[in-house]
Amino acid sequence: MPRFPVPAAAVAAGAALLFHAATVHAQGASAVAPTPTQVRPAVEKAYTQLMAAPAIRQLLDAVQADHPRTIDDLKLLTEIEAPPFKEQKRAEAFLARMKAVGLTDARIDAEGNVVGLRKGSGGGPKLLISAHLDTVFPSGTDVKVKERDGKFYAPGISDDTRGLTVLLSWLKVLNEQKVQTVGDLLIVGNVGEEELGNLRGMKHLFAEHKDIDGMVGLEPSPDGSVLVLGTASHRYEFVFKGPGGHSFGAFGQVPSAIHGMGRAIAKIADVQTPSNPKTTFTVGTVGGGTSVNTIAPDARMAVDIRSNAMAPLLETEKKILAAVDQAVVEENKRWGVDTLSVSNRLIGDRPGGRTPVDSVLVEAAVRSNTAFGHTTLLRGGSTDANVPMSFGIPAIIIGGGGKTGGFHALSEWIDLTDAWKGAQNSLVTVLGLVGVQGVSEPLLEKRPPR
Repeated sequence: MPRFPVPAAAVAAGAALLFHAATVHAQGASAVAPTPTQVRPAVEKAYTQLMAAPAIRQLLDAVQADHPRTIDDLKLLTEIEAPPFKEQKRAEAFLARMKAVGLTDARIDAEGNVVGLRKGSGGGPKLLISAHLDTVFPSGTDVKVKERDGKFYAPGISDDTRGLTVLLSWLKVLNEQKVQTVGDLLIVGNVGEEELGNLRGMKHLFAEHKDIDGMVGLEPSPDGSVLVLGTASHRYEFVFKGPGGHSFGAFGQVPSAIHGMGRAIAKIADVQTPSNPKTTFTVGTVGGGTSVNTIAPDARMAVDIRSNAMAPLLETEKKILAAVDQAVVEENKRWGVDTLSVSNRLIGDRPGGRTPVDSVLVEAAVRSNTAFGHTTLLRGGSTDANVPMSFGIPAIIIGGGGKTGGFHALSEWIDLTDAWKGAQNSLVTVLGLVGVQGVSEPLLEKRPPR
C-alpha cells in the first residue's frame, strides 16, 4: 500500500505507542518486538474531525443505546451450533439478522461465508470488516447461554460471536443515523478460522474479491490491543505402516510402527529453532497399535510447526520431514528389513505476514485508541488477518468490547459491562479508514486490483 510521508515532528499528542506482552486471544498469540512509531498529520486531522462532528457523536450515542439489544443477538447466535465445517445454520441466522438491520445486498457465498456490501458514496477504498462464524466446539455441545455474577457463559460466546453482534450493531446504527461512508464496507461473517478450517473462508474471500484494500477483523481482545503480525503454521499428519506381528513370536523379524514413530519423535525433539523470529513445533497427538502384545502395524502422529516468519518455518519443516524419514531408515536397519514405511499429509496451512507498524491502518487504530483513552498494545497471533497479510494487504485485528475469558473451554464467558465503549472505539477506527461524507476523507488508499 502507498504510504504517506511521516515528518519527524508529526507526533499526535498522547498517541505514543507502547508494546507489551499482553495476554490476548488468538491462535498462539505473541508479543511484537518494540518499534517506535508516529501518527502522521493526516491521521490526526481525520480523527480530530470525526470526534468533533455532531453526526459522529450521535452515531456513537446510538451504539451505546443499541447495546441492550445486541445482547439478544448474542444469545440468539451463540445458541446456534457452529462447529468447523458445520457453520451453515449460524450463517443463515446471521444473514437474516444482517438483512433485518438494513443490509439487503448480502448472501452466503460458495464457501459458506456471509458477505454483505454497504456501498460508500463513491471513489473511496473497500474495507473488509469481519468476524468468524465458527467455534472450536463439536456438534452436541451445550451452547445454552447462562448468566451469573454479571457475566454470560457459553461455549463460543466471546470467540467470536460477540464480534458478529458488533458488526450487526454497526450496520443498524449506520443505517438508522443515515451516516454515509466514502469507501465501501464489505461486511463478512466468515467460516474456517478455527482448528483445521485452515482459514478457508478468508482464502475464498480474497480469491473472489480482488479489490479489497484493507481488513479490520473483530476478535476478543483487551481495550487498545491491535494485532499486526500473522503467525504462519503448517500441520502434518504422519502415518507409519509395518507388517505387524506377535510381540514374542515375530520379535526380530518385523519392525514396529510405534517404535519407528518413537524414534521420529525423539529426533523431532532435538530440532533447533530460532528464538527470533519465534519458531516452534510440537508433536500434538499420537496413536496406533492394536494390543499390548502386538508389534504395532500402524501408528500416527500430528505435528504443529509455527513461526513469525516463513523462512524459518520452512526450514524447521524441512528438518522435521527429514527426521521422520531418517527414523524409518533406522528402525528398518535395526531389524535388517525394509518393511516399515511412513507417509505424510499436510493437514494445516496458514500463511503468515505482517502489517507494517507505520502503515496508515495501524496508525488509525492507534489514534482511535488515544481518543478513547487507551494505550495501544501491538501483538501477533494466528487469525483471519493472516490471509490478507500474506498478500501484502494491510490487515489488523481489534476488539469489539467486553471483558472475556475461558477461550476454547466449556466455561467460556464474557462480561458486557460498558462493552459498548469497545464497539464505539473499533467503529471509529473503521470510519477513519473509509472516511465519512461531509466529515473526513478516507485514510486507506485504494490498491491496484490483484
